[in-house]
Amino acid sequence: MSAVEAPPVTPGEVGTLFADLKECPSLVLAVSGGPDSTALMALAAQWCASLRRGPRLVAVTVDHGLRPGTAREARAVKRLAEQIGVEHRTVRWLGPKPSTGIQAAAREHRYRLLAAAARRVGARHILTAHTRDDQAETVLFRLARGSGLTGLAGMTRITACEQVVVVRPFLGIAKARLVATLAAAGIGYVEDPTNADPRFARTRLRRIMPALSAEGLDAPRLARLAQRLARAERALQIQSDEAFGRLAARSGEGRGSIRLDLRGYCDLPTEIALRVLGTAVATLGQEGPVELGKLEALLAAIVAATTGPRPSMRLRRTLAGAMITLETERLIVERAPARRAVAARRTSLRRVSKTPFTRFG
Repeated sequence: MSAVEAPPVTPGEVGTLFADLKECPSLVLAVSGGPDSTALMALAAQWCASLRRGPRLVAVTVDHGLRPGTAREARAVKRLAEQIGVEHRTVRWLGPKPSTGIQAAAREHRYRLLAAAARRVGARHILTAHTRDDQAETVLFRLARGSGLTGLAGMTRITACEQVVVVRPFLGIAKARLVATLAAAGIGYVEDPTNADPRFARTRLRRIMPALSAEGLDAPRLARLAQRLARAERALQIQSDEAFGRLAARSGEGRGSIRLDLRGYCDLPTEIALRVLGTAVATLGQEGPVELGKLEALLAAIVAATTGPRPSMRLRRTLAGAMITLETERLIVERAPARRAVAARRTSLRRVSKTPFTRFG
């Protein structure tokens, strides 16, 4: 859908997009000055004006300082915010910038700065202007990275981040409609030149979108795929939470350990077994999120140790700061000791019974 063909967002749609936020005392709007975030600020202001008593709106612009002109763009956002009656703050990413992985680092710092700004103004919600086009790009990006079901479900409307809540009201709206909305209102915006920089994977994916669309793999279909995978993701997570509650027992003081009933665990379908194991590792580990590929390798090792004509029933591994030990009747997950201590203890791994169990589904 081109900007010429796309209709502006209607007042009725605006009310629906923000309806679940009307009881919030304050909302922070992430506004860079590009078309999507500028439309977010304009439409949020329009929505608030239609309410008898709407939330306090505070637009926050993050000046990353990564290219010339960003300070000027932040000032332009401030002027527009004043014109439409929205408070504005500019926050800056200070200090040295990494030479590699700059987009990921900028995104991390952006959310950190936005969250800090939200706390300063008493807001618990940050609104971003991610569109259906962004959702489609996210699905393609994660597909290229080999993501699992969770990743391919794309972005969600609501996400917890840095002790605040990130809300994406435009996930079902085409970018072209936001551009058309600004054109109809006579509101200008800036174009970030880095969005056309081929050094970045998202830019390269954006360039092949027309060819994919010609084959039917357009933004609406990719976004629909994300919705369907998110639905399946929710169902699987409910099942894995139930299985974890049924099979896991906590022991010890403090963080202690999680002990999974091995026979019941081995009877789980593979996807549920992965999620149960991932929950245990994430609960007791201390090195951040668990990588799916490493979790799959760990599960494969557990399967190899518990099945076949001569199961060894011997395994001790560390993953994401957790230590996983296989015993006769249990799979034990606990916080991993210091790496030197792990090396010293490997030689003391005791032999246990060799009882075969059901192969994973």
